[in-house]
Parts: sequence; C-alpha cells; structure tokens
Amino acid sequence: MPVTIRAAFELVGGTLRDLTPIVAVIAFFQFVVLRQPIDNFADIVIGFLFVIAGLAVFIRGLELALFPLGEALANAFAKKGSLFWLLSFGFGLGFGTTVAEPALIAVSQEAASVMAAAGFISADETYHAQALRLTVAISVGLSLVLGVLRTLKGWPIQYLIISGYLLVGLLTMIAPEEIVGIAYDSGGVTTSTITVPLVTALGVGLASTIKGRNPMIDGFGLIAFASVMPIIFVLIFGIVISA
Repeated sequence: MPVTIRAAFELVGGTLRDLTPIVAVIAFFQFVVLRQPIDNFADIVIGFLFVIAGLAVFIRGLELALFPLGEALANAFAKKGSLFWLLSFGFGLGFGTTVAEPALIAVSQEAASVMAAAGFISADETYHAQALRLTVAISVGLSLVLGVLRTLKGWPIQYLIISGYLLVGLLTMIAPEEIVGIAYDSGGVTTSTITVPLVTALGVGLASTIKGRNPMIDGFGLIAFASVMPIIFVLIFGIVISA
C-alpha cells in the first residue's frame, strides 16, 4: 500500500505524540529542577527530528514487512503440516534474531569484563562473552519452540509462565551472586526491535491458521517465554562455570 502525503503526516504526528511525554519529562527536569541551559541546543533539535523520522519509518516498515512476513511464514509452515520444520523455524527465528542483537552483544561483553575483573572467571573475556551470548540466543530459540508447542497443544500459558518464574526463584537461591543480576538483565535484552515483531507475528499467524485456536488467547505470550527462558539458562550457565 503506497504511503500518501496525508498518511505520512499522520504517521509522523503519531510518532511525535508518542515522544512528547519523554520530551516533557526531560525539559521539566532540565529547566525547572536543574535550571540549566542545554548545550548544543541546535544539534539536539536536529537529532530529535532524526529520531522522529527514524521511528516513523521503522513503524511503517513493521507494518509493511515484518508483521506480514512473520504471519505469512507461520501460515505456510502450519499448512505444510510438518512439526519438525515448524519447530525448526521457531528455533531459528529466536536464535537468529537474538544472537545478532546489539544490546545482547554489549551486555555480554560488559558482563564478561566485570566478571573477569572480579576474578569470577578466567581472563579470557572473549570466550565467556561469546558463551554467554550463545547461551541467551539458544534459550530464546528454545523458548519459541516451547511457545509454538503451547499454541499447537493449547496449553494454558499461565501455568507455564508461573512454573518458569518458580524455577527462576529456585535457581537464584543456588546460583552465584555474581551472575544473578546478569541473568535478570539477559531477559530484557532479548525483547529487541526485530525479535518482538517477528515473534508476535509468528504467534498470531499460527493461532489464526490452526483450527480451534484464538489469536487473542493463543497468539500472544511468546515474548514472555523469550524473557523468562534466558534468565533460567544464564543462571544455569553461572552455576556451571562456577563449579
């Protein structure tokens, strides 16, 4: 669907409206609480305009490409009727979008550096950063496998999520203190701008295709699995490397 001038203005206007609370908070504390002028004000205004344009284009890209692509792939694999390929697609989607996530790369490198400085791991930071990154990526892949199975079988999501967080609580009590915070942060870096739209589209597409499934009930919830599973895996990772 082509983007008309009116639609473009509506998109930019919606993005500006969404960013207004952030700008209002920053302006309030800068001018009312701190009472300090802003350095390089012109550069900040130009940067803010770039942010508006970038977010508007990104949102439009999600609507045009990622959501339809995710749903189309989910529909195609569901109609193919092969459980193996459907689960493989779920794992590959979770692993591939997570392993390349810049936030995960940064957190893994910083975590390995801090753990090495504290003497928790050996001085080989690169190896442990890569291991942590792959651990999180594999956990997200497996979480989507579990999420796809839940959609296919109709398992209640609340029992799975509650069980996952109970396991997190148990592992937290026996895991080294140095890894606990890193593990909990690992659950957040998986909710990236690419992973979330594709995973959501996968869930909705599957639930829309499979007979007896409700997209509202069965189509959502995969992101919750993608958030709790990395915490579990990184806690286990910490227990293993500290043994």
